[in-house]
Amino acid sequence: MVASNLVLITGAGGVGRTVLDQLRAQDVPVRVMVRRDDDRAAELRALGAEVVVGDLTRPESVAAALEGVGRMYFAMPVSPDHLLAATVVATVAREHGQLDGLVDMSQMTVSQMTATSTAESHQQRLHWLAEQVLNWSGLPVIHIRPTSFLDNPLFTTLAAQSIREYGTIVLPFGTGRTSPVAVDDVARVVATVLRDPAPHVGHVYELTGPRTVDMTEMAEEFSRALGRSVTYVDVPLDEWRTEALAKVGLPPHTEQHILTMARLHHDNRYDRASDDVERVTGVPAQTIEAFVAARKDFYLG
Repeated sequence: MVASNLVLITGAGGVGRTVLDQLRAQDVPVRVMVRRDDDRAAELRALGAEVVVGDLTRPESVAAALEGVGRMYFAMPVSPDHLLAATVVATVAREHGQLDGLVDMSQMTVSQMTATSTAESHQQRLHWLAEQVLNWSGLPVIHIRPTSFLDNPLFTTLAAQSIREYGTIVLPFGTGRTSPVAVDDVARVVATVLRDPAPHVGHVYELTGPRTVDMTEMAEEFSRALGRSVTYVDVPLDEWRTEALAKVGLPPHTEQHILTMARLHHDNRYDRASDDVERVTGVPAQTIEAFVAARKDFYLG
């Protein structure tokens, strides 16, 4: 039996929303699971998506959302329920689904983790465990492991504030190197896989920008993109937490994850580069300079 090409997207913010746009542009049928039938759900319908209300931690919701679906994109925001949701998806899809491709949004830090490593965040540990569950399920899984996003508030909202006021990017990354990737590039990979999952089943794709840079080099790319001098200011992690991060008012689980990301950057755990974006889509990942230049008005205000 030929599997349906109906795609279920369970996280329609960020990457998921861009995946939806790309799939609908090629007339691929898409169903989106949302937590509430609100204005955002109405916007998704206007884009041509079928919208269902459900909860990834409730098996009956997942079973209903999977009805008639052939391909699935599993993703959710940073949440202590990530492992529970992945386990529910895996068990329900085995029993009720007919998937020929399940794309799992993971994290690149998982590539460096083991069953007993402890340096990572709670969220990163949940991603590691979720990958194990999905692999054990026997489903046709493809893991997507992006590094930190260029669209992350660390490189957008917080950077824009300090650039406007002081011409600086202020982060506790020390001399650590990083290779952030744009949401658009990750979404291109996901959409490519969902359109034809068969060649990708069993693969793990590590997604980064085209090269690694330290924060001084990143500031130089910002300078070229914005046409003004931008420098990097390194600050101690504890100071950054109290002076910047704490003021955002994040849930404890999310704050712990971001703090850990910052520490791992300082420890040079993000010094990794891959050409998987280009290998999968045929188009290289965009540079930091290109990303910032396309958002010049946002950064300069």
